Amino acid sequence: MDSIIDGVSHFRSVVFHEQRSLYQRLVHHGQQPKALVISCADSRVVPEIITQSGPGELFVCRNAGNIVPPFSQMNGGVSSAIEYAVVGLGVVDIVVCGHSDCGAMKALLKPEALKDMPNVAAWLRHAESARHVLREAYSLLPEAEAARVLAMENVVAQLNHLRSHPSVAAKLASGQLNLHGWFFDLESGHILALDGDTGKFLPVGDRNQTLQVAVRGTRRAVADPCCGHTHGNASHVTAAE
Repeated sequence: MDSIIDGVSHFRSVVFHEQRSLYQRLVHHGQQPKALVISCADSRVVPEIITQSGPGELFVCRNAGNIVPPFSQMNGGVSSAIEYAVVGLGVVDIVVCGHSDCGAMKALLKPEALKDMPNVAAWLRHAESARHVLREAYSLLPEAEAARVLAMENVVAQLNHLRSHPSVAAKLASGQLNLHGWFFDLESGHILALDGDTGKFLPVGDRNQTLQVAVRGTRRAVADPCCGHTHGNASHVTAAE
């Protein structure tokens, strides 16, 4: 705890002192983040550092395995954070961010490792579809590569869960929200983003590059509520390659 207390002291005497006016604005005007980031609780994955965002710029929800429970299994911290971010704060982008060397994904590959952690095992059942995709859609892979692919497929699975939340579905239907799937490579520092058109994770980081969107907000499926003949194009999330 000594290093943590030293950090608190440094923040109070140096960092906060330099950013006092920023915090005062955030108090008086409230937070106005434009994006919700759902990332893994892994101590090496810090969304604010990865995106170089400051206080008030991101609404962040971290948990083991960057899991998004389906709405049918609602009333938990993640579901509440999603609903508040979308309805209360009006975020326009949601990012689900997985990463390399993920302990949750390694455990998913070796369930016996969780015999003394029943809560973690139960939580990771929300990633079971990703494990089945890995088993059925990919040839035998070395353990490290399997965990990496599983982490990417888990991002796809959690994006699908995210779309089951009514607040998210409504904002997608009205074109007010976009969903993004990211994979953070710890060793290289690279971010890969899921392209909803190709189903591939592509590198991002070029200032002139258009950011890949996994699920783009669209207008209503039926253009005219009085007529069921005209339909828009629905966005689909496909598996990573």
